[in-house]
Amino acid sequence: MHEKDVDYKVAVITVSTSRYEKYGGVKGVEKIPEDDVSGKLLVESFDASYYFLVPDDVMLIRKAVFEALEEADVCMITGGTGLNPKDVTVEAVEPLFTKKIDGFGEIFRMLSYQEVGYSAILSRATAGIVEDKVIFCLPGSSKAVRLGIEIIKGSLKHILSHAKGMS
Repeated sequence: MHEKDVDYKVAVITVSTSRYEKYGGVKGVEKIPEDDVSGKLLVESFDASYYFLVPDDVMLIRKAVFEALEEADVCMITGGTGLNPKDVTVEAVEPLFTKKIDGFGEIFRMLSYQEVGYSAILSRATAGIVEDKVIFCLPGSSKAVRLGIEIIKGSLKHILSHAKGMS
């Protein structure tokens, strides 16, 4: 394994129009809404330094991603990855990738299938590299985020060492 010990900072973005309408644009890990279980799980699991709440809007998602990547090496997004016409996280983020990490989505769906059966086909979980930083897009459910955390924790340093050209 070509994994280096990589120091990194994490930013979390929750994409949720309903929460955005309730709380407005939230920034800061100390301001996570109580009902954002998935965002809170990601922040706590990776000791994230940054947190953003944005609606399902391509331009606002991209703006949050660019802001997050100014400060962090890893951006984790939860929400907006489904098949509903309003779910636009994947459309907002994938065009930014310089390299797509196909295996992340494939493994996510395989493990989801073991839990939920054929419903896993609805997942558009994805990940990719933007310059030397990594973005993960996860569904909004806390169960899916827990699965994503397991996968990410097992591969993050390896992915970052490759993205940063350290291996």
